[in-house]
Amino acid sequence: MAATDCLRRGRANEPVFPPRAATGFTLLEVMIALLLVVIGLLGLLTLQAKAQRAELESYERTQAVVLIQDMVDRMNANRRDAFSQAYVTATPVGGGGPLTDCTGMTRAAFDLCEWGNLLIGVAETSAGGTCSNGSGTGCVGAMLAARGCITYDPATELADSFGAVQAGTGFYTLTIVWEGTSPTVIPSSQLNCGTAPYGARMVNSTLRIAALGAQ
Repeated sequence: MAATDCLRRGRANEPVFPPRAATGFTLLEVMIALLLVVIGLLGLLTLQAKAQRAELESYERTQAVVLIQDMVDRMNANRRDAFSQAYVTATPVGGGGPLTDCTGMTRAAFDLCEWGNLLIGVAETSAGGTCSNGSGTGCVGAMLAARGCITYDPATELADSFGAVQAGTGFYTLTIVWEGTSPTVIPSSQLNCGTAPYGARMVNSTLRIAALGAQ
């Protein structure tokens, strides 16, 4: 009996702990976590949109460089018209709209006609669209609203060994302007190919046709 009483007293003297509180996420904590996830996803979507825009801008600039080089090659292949400044454009070529019918044109006129069609986008047609002399709504093979200009600077013409100026040996400036995807534009003072469209982008290149007698 004595041992049993002692055991009972020992159990009675043991400390009594309160029941452990329930643990886990509360609704408020879950909502905060969801808010942080949403903010992160929105930032990721914005980053992706900017990356796609930058990729498009890079693609269009590459296309512009290719089209300028195309005209440079045409002028080098037809130096007779280049020397006579037949490639100088009175107004910008391209710029959207239906294609120009180049049938019957030759030399510089044919080159400028085809160049204008390339700037409109004849190289590629959208599915279900029309890219022809009647409608250019489906022409998507170039930059948006792309147009090209070619100017000539007679003040840069070279002279021969006797000091006589060699006509046609000056600098040609080839320019392509198109509509970008953001509102940033080139300064209007630097634009030499019509008025600036929305988010104007521009690339240019200079060309000199060589002459054997020039110094």
